Amino acid sequence: MTRLIVAAGGGGDAVAAAMLHAALYGDEAPAVILTYAWDRLLIDPLPGPRRAADFTGLEPISPAVWSVPAQARPVAPAGSTLPRLAAELPHTFALLDPYQGAEGLTRQLEDLVSHLEPESIDLLDVGGDILARGDEPTLKSPLADALTLAACCQVNASVRLLVAGPGLDGELPPDKVASLLGPVVHTLTARDADTISSILEWHPSEATGMLAATARDVRGTCEIRDAGLPVSLTDEGPRVHEVDLDDAISRNQLARAIMATETLDEAEAHSREVCGYSEIDYERNKALWLTEQQPTKLNPEAVLARLDQFEAEARTRGVTHTTFRRLTEALNLSGSQRDELRQLLISSRPEQYEAPLWRIPTVVE
Repeated sequence: MTRLIVAAGGGGDAVAAAMLHAALYGDEAPAVILTYAWDRLLIDPLPGPRRAADFTGLEPISPAVWSVPAQARPVAPAGSTLPRLAAELPHTFALLDPYQGAEGLTRQLEDLVSHLEPESIDLLDVGGDILARGDEPTLKSPLADALTLAACCQVNASVRLLVAGPGLDGELPPDKVASLLGPVVHTLTARDADTISSILEWHPSEATGMLAATARDVRGTCEIRDAGLPVSLTDEGPRVHEVDLDDAISRNQLARAIMATETLDEAEAHSREVCGYSEIDYERNKALWLTEQQPTKLNPEAVLARLDQFEAEARTRGVTHTTFRRLTEALNLSGSQRDELRQLLISSRPEQYEAPLWRIPTVVE
């Protein structure tokens, strides 16, 4: 018996897919998780997603789909979290290649379904931005989700759309997402989160990190991203909802617009028309900016002093938690120093580490 889970946006959605499989399917055989190799610039300095040609050591699953095993390696200077995920989790990570547009993704999905004959197909999105119209001012990364949604709506198979942690990606207001959700399929627990706890020690996903934290009963307001966006950690956080796939495609203007695209460039052009931008353009601009930054050495004393100031200011904003990505940028450090910062803070102030988040004390401790 094989379960197929499509990680709508790649990245952290693939990690959440592993937690979902443990929660819903327990001791069954490991899943096949179909996902993009599309990581943050911290991991992969090249903008946009990677394709099969960007790796060595891939293994064929079907004529149109490759898996990324533990021994696979991205071709420098590219980077990818997928080989490490494959090494640390029991699942098979199959590569989604969007460079032939939604048409190409549909062919890949159909080929994989024909080969695997899976017991079920779940399309998983953490946060709910897959339900966006496309013109929301808070929306940041609609293209990846719209491509997978467009493909899943065209494949000749039954696909169940699941949204975990409504609002946790910070892209749509929780109240807007809530009105679009169907029934609760499962409420994640600390036991479910434990299945990916070691992954979240190094993986940079903020949304899936908060999903695991809320499953462990962490509540409050978490500040994320370079802009310091506040995200509420509530009882809704660990819930997984089913959403009608037809309703989602009817709402998502970008997904409808790109259904017949045959290249990623075409899909990007539609994103600029529907949403006013392409998230890959943002990555291109940021990548250029990052190449101009000079590496600096982390000074523990100076970092802890800046942390005290950041926490004092965060308390005035009502912030109770933050992510290490947010801390790295708020403390004027480079993305490459995120792990070093994390180790410094956990070793110096372990009582504030509420895995995988950093707790802002209500008073100076």
